[in-house]
Amino acid sequence: MKSAAVSTGPEKDGFTFDRVFPMGTKQEEIFEYGVKDIVKDVLDGYNGTVFAYGQTGSGKTFTMMGADIDSPDLKGIIPRITEQIFQSIVESDSHLEYLVKVSYMEIYLERIRDLLAPQNDNLQVHEEKSKGVYVKNLSDYYVSSAQEVYEIMRTGGAARVVTATNMNAESSRSHSIFLISIQQRNTETGAQKTGNLYLVDLAGSEKVGKTGASGQTLEEAKKINKSLSALGMVINALTDGKAKHIPYRDSKLTRILQESLGGNSRTTLIINCSPSSYNEAETLGTLRFGIRAKSIKNSARVNQELSPLELKSLLSKANAANSNFTKYIAALEAEIAIWRSGGAVAESDWALPWQNGCSSCSLQGCQESSYVPLVFGVGFSGCLTQHDSCEPCD
Repeated sequence: MKSAAVSTGPEKDGFTFDRVFPMGTKQEEIFEYGVKDIVKDVLDGYNGTVFAYGQTGSGKTFTMMGADIDSPDLKGIIPRITEQIFQSIVESDSHLEYLVKVSYMEIYLERIRDLLAPQNDNLQVHEEKSKGVYVKNLSDYYVSSAQEVYEIMRTGGAARVVTATNMNAESSRSHSIFLISIQQRNTETGAQKTGNLYLVDLAGSEKVGKTGASGQTLEEAKKINKSLSALGMVINALTDGKAKHIPYRDSKLTRILQESLGGNSRTTLIINCSPSSYNEAETLGTLRFGIRAKSIKNSARVNQELSPLELKSLLSKANAANSNFTKYIAALEAEIAIWRSGGAVAESDWALPWQNGCSSCSLQGCQESSYVPLVFGVGFSGCLTQHDSCEPCD
């Protein structure tokens, strides 16, 4: 099933998504369809994001974490991801080494709190060219098995802020983000790839009148709704096509998820809806959010560090190109000097930057070769991009 229908209003023809899962769908089926491929991509050096969006009590935490992370049937997306990561590492080629580390944070009242070091409750978001957007001083732990990750999940989950409301006996009052970073190293070449996987359980959008919120719970609801509103504004700007500014900085949530929304990430959005007609308005809002988000285009790329040998090869190619261009410039200057002195240069002796193929190189037809007549009638040729079997010719 790929559509969800409503009986009245402007959306009476329904909403179309990649897949609609009915009530009673098993956790494994959701994982296999919407999440499994992202895990493979992260192991190969891409960034990935999976996040659940919906009103309070719609099953986001159940979807992401599950009712019991030790149960084959009830464990959610994050435990299944963890198992797949370590299973894939075991089955990988022997020349690939992996390092896996995890972090766990929540955004509560617009403050970032480290769930694995709860005393760090006002962390700041930073951005560097080499690292991108990150949370400074967020603790991380290297892990070597799914069981180690489960222990960290339990520790962090126990520190999360949860409050009972009229809509949900265990309402998450914060957005939680479980971050898994995987570094892959090729022992034969020295090349490295790093993939970051953001697993996001958003706090539920809610109407204060329905939840019966007051006091601290009311303040939490205001901050939750403000943060989710900022997320909606970012998605609106990304899908508008005319917006010159994307308001990522309007909330901590959108700042952290900047790459996940229109950036360098492969992202899966899971929309959680209530089956109750009492929540029709909230369900419509959730579906509309999903339709807008579905049209966002990300540009995912591999986060790769070249090996010393690869860097040396690139440097060699750049030096060869620089040498050839230097000789070409010298030839042009010599030709210009002849023209200025009143002489003439035959067309066959004009300085040429390119020719199709190296005249005495083994790679005939090389499209990246250069030809420079150092002395008119005598030429120099060689590949600007130096191939393994293609050296500059004498």
